[in-house]
Amino acid sequence: MSGTRKRMAVVALVAAVAIGLVACGDDSDDSSTDSDSGSGEATVTVTAASFSSDFAAMETLKPLAAKGKGKIAVLLPDTTTSARYESFDRPYLEQAFEAAGLTSSDYKIDNAQGSASTMQTQAEAAITDGASVLLVDALDSGSGAAIEANATSKGVKVIDYDRLVQGGAEGRVYVSFDNVKVGELIGQGEIDCISEWKVEKPNLLIMNGDPTDNNAKLFAEGYNGVLEPKFDDKSYVKVGEPAGTWKPAEAATTFTQQYTANPEINAVVTPNDDNANAVIAQLQALNIPPKTFPTTGQDASTSGLQNILKGYQCGTVYKPIYLEAQAAAAIALYFRAGEEPPKELINGTTDDGGTDVPSVLLEPTWVTTENMADTVVKDEAVTVAQLCVSAVETACKTAGIG
Repeated sequence: MSGTRKRMAVVALVAAVAIGLVACGDDSDDSSTDSDSGSGEATVTVTAASFSSDFAAMETLKPLAAKGKGKIAVLLPDTTTSARYESFDRPYLEQAFEAAGLTSSDYKIDNAQGSASTMQTQAEAAITDGASVLLVDALDSGSGAAIEANATSKGVKVIDYDRLVQGGAEGRVYVSFDNVKVGELIGQGEIDCISEWKVEKPNLLIMNGDPTDNNAKLFAEGYNGVLEPKFDDKSYVKVGEPAGTWKPAEAATTFTQQYTANPEINAVVTPNDDNANAVIAQLQALNIPPKTFPTTGQDASTSGLQNILKGYQCGTVYKPIYLEAQAAAAIALYFRAGEEPPKELINGTTDDGGTDVPSVLLEPTWVTTENMADTVVKDEAVTVAQLCVSAVETACKTAGIG
């Protein structure tokens, strides 16, 4: 935040805005109050580091929410590729909007249930109903770009939520976790696990997410970059990298086919917990014992965390969705108020075929048995009762959970 404490006090007095969170003027604050040029009205600036599990940063945006016009429409993709969208994204987005002072009449959250045409219909209905901002988690870039083009032609601002829409609208902002870093954590987690589980002569199968999902490409960029030196120096053998999917049933079939053709496979990169769970079911059917055949994951799902405790999954990438939901809601509030999001909130860019898309990129965390209690359990991303069922009760106690 620019200016001295004295200048801040003067601005606050002239603006006569009671924002409650304005502190004594320490320049290191994560949120601040600045004057809109020419308007004399104060607005709050939040940074990419402002958000926390108590949603306090969203409360500071109430003056911004009060200035806004139109509805915020959220388009979620499905309930099959990950349980996160209804279990976490929806309630966290609702909490973020309401903490900022919006009511249920100011926003709408739809789920396309895996249908691109349904999402397009939902988008058109939202625009007709007065949406001024669309927050889009597209099923694929083609349908997402069409939705965004239609929205911007009607003056509706667009946010890419969680997934980048390739060829999407100009003027959008992308809100997600640093997905290359997600992939790097998966790759390094695989390496660490191969070492810890003493896997000799690693013959590694790499399984990717759906190639139509830009996030899957970024994940692969991350873990392939980390693993490439192992393949180059011949300490690991890369057995294959078949076509990717986010459908667990397809992942199970792909793994079975690969393992039948290449029974020397003794480690696999799996790009999320649901795909890992499908592979692990095949390993258990083959009576492969725990801590002998590393798999990886992300999303910190209950099944993924339990598979880690059982010794079948090395770890999972935890992406605190409450951070992502708040960041996206904050961008939406700036857009809805007719303001550009502050540079303190936009902390990066993401390449879209040579175009740099302004981005809010959040930090992911690799979760194992060692830090499970202090991350996902502490954040209540999963409850002890949900996690520590009888099959992993002893492992939970060993991990300091419960």
